[in-house]
Amino acid sequence: MRTKEARKPEPLPEGGEGDLLVRLRAGDAAAFETLVRSYSGPMLAVARRFLARREDAEDALQDAFLSAFRGIDRFEGGSRLSTWLHRIVVNAALMKLRTKRRKPETSIEDLLPTFQDDGHATDPPAAPWPESAEEAAERGETRERVRSSIDRLPESYRNVLMLRDIEGFDTGATAGLLGVNPNVVKIRLHRARQALRTLLDPHLAGARRS
Repeated sequence: MRTKEARKPEPLPEGGEGDLLVRLRAGDAAAFETLVRSYSGPMLAVARRFLARREDAEDALQDAFLSAFRGIDRFEGGSRLSTWLHRIVVNAALMKLRTKRRKPETSIEDLLPTFQDDGHATDPPAAPWPESAEEAAERGETRERVRSSIDRLPESYRNVLMLRDIEGFDTGATAGLLGVNPNVVKIRLHRARQALRTLLDPHLAGARRS
């Protein structure tokens, strides 16, 4: 889902990321402008997946670009520059979420499946379900429906689902971004996927019947 939702970066000048990185490390202001111009579109889309208000997403993006520029010497080149920037943008968006007034988090229990005494689901899904939110969006359901359902999840679960299934971070990286241990990530991801399934299955079942 990530690669299809976000706008592609504008083409970099001849020399690509390698040349741009050299110029950034040299403190070239024009190189920084190139970085912003090339990646602001897709990276704003990343920030907006976490932050509902465009103004908040733009603030997070600005913070991310400044962090990238100031920390460019710490970028070792083990990944693409765009991959490194993506993580900085996600971290900036999560930090923005933490600074906002927190609402009491609703329980996820009502969205989880229930089971009979023999272990069978009380209301089993009409058909096999994909493993991730991204796969759910690719199997006939609109991205808007998936996104609106994700937004209904409690924040601690929504963030794990977004990081793992939408932004593509592995368990360790997700744990680092959220400041929790990997086991917490695994538990929250499992429960978030179950809750998303509860929210989406009636719509998917209706689409299958039609």
